[in-house]
Amino acid sequence: MNLKGRDFLTLKDFTPEEILYLIELSAQLKDKKKKGIVEQPLLGKNVALIFEKTSTRTRCSFEVAAHDLGMGVTYLDPQGSQIGKKESIADTARVLCTMYEGIEYRGFEQAIVEELAKHSTVPVWNGLTNEYHPTQMLADMLTIKEKLGRLKGVKFVYMGDARYNMGNSLMIVCAKLGLHFTACTAKEYFPAPELVAQCKSWAAESGGSVTLSEDVSEATKDAEVIYTDVWVSMGEPDEVWEERINALKPYQVNSAVMENASKDAIFMHCLPSFHDLKTKIGKEIHDKFGLDEMEVTDEVFESEQSVVFEEAENRMHTIKAVMAATLGAY
Repeated sequence: MNLKGRDFLTLKDFTPEEILYLIELSAQLKDKKKKGIVEQPLLGKNVALIFEKTSTRTRCSFEVAAHDLGMGVTYLDPQGSQIGKKESIADTARVLCTMYEGIEYRGFEQAIVEELAKHSTVPVWNGLTNEYHPTQMLADMLTIKEKLGRLKGVKFVYMGDARYNMGNSLMIVCAKLGLHFTACTAKEYFPAPELVAQCKSWAAESGGSVTLSEDVSEATKDAEVIYTDVWVSMGEPDEVWEERINALKPYQVNSAVMENASKDAIFMHCLPSFHDLKTKIGKEIHDKFGLDEMEVTDEVFESEQSVVFEEAENRMHTIKAVMAATLGAY
């Protein structure tokens, strides 16, 4: 399959076959790395990483993956780029594509990464926007396939705020690959109706399904994957914490949820997670609202059913596959 020159902005743009190809390529590259096989098919090439929102996993994944492939990396943090400030997005793209073979963007509106891609002559990769998080989806699907042995037909439940990048992207990838996706949350936190309708159309073609539910017991019954994310996203004001906690506390992933799921169910989270008081924000939330844990209990997070760190590792392997495929290495 030839993906050379393609941008990677949202999985809406990719067919099920293309997504599965990237997952399989990720598995092959992971196997080679585990065996100590060193290949640098992109030696001499360079990539630029634009981070308007900081990240541990995304930055490390892109940097290690790029180095493994033989590439040089320039990291531009929120203070290290003039994008949208002194220089337009279009002009930034036209400058960077003369120096680099690929450009990653992690930040705010999807329109920004779309604008970069429009004016770039080299592939642009979405490391996260408010609306979509496609590289995380590949890591999640690779993890599910490794742990459950299949993707098609898997009963997948996402709990929490399903309106933004994680809820949107998980619904898209599940619908395209034939998983049975349920967003389990309060009605005001359901994904946008237009995207739900599009995903239901894809699910009808793939043999999957899309369901929206406010009933935790019904939604999680016999689920094979229970997934959650932080209740307040990066860049949102502190004032929304109280509203989110009140609305989403019934949708916390706890032992009762996992016991209601399949006995072989796995727990997933894209990280970071507020499952204890060992973070600055966790302590602040505890002091304000009296909570020791939020979207997931520490008991579940640290349980044998939790695969969050394998999932985090797979970010690197899948990002490597995206860069390798779109730059023509495989």
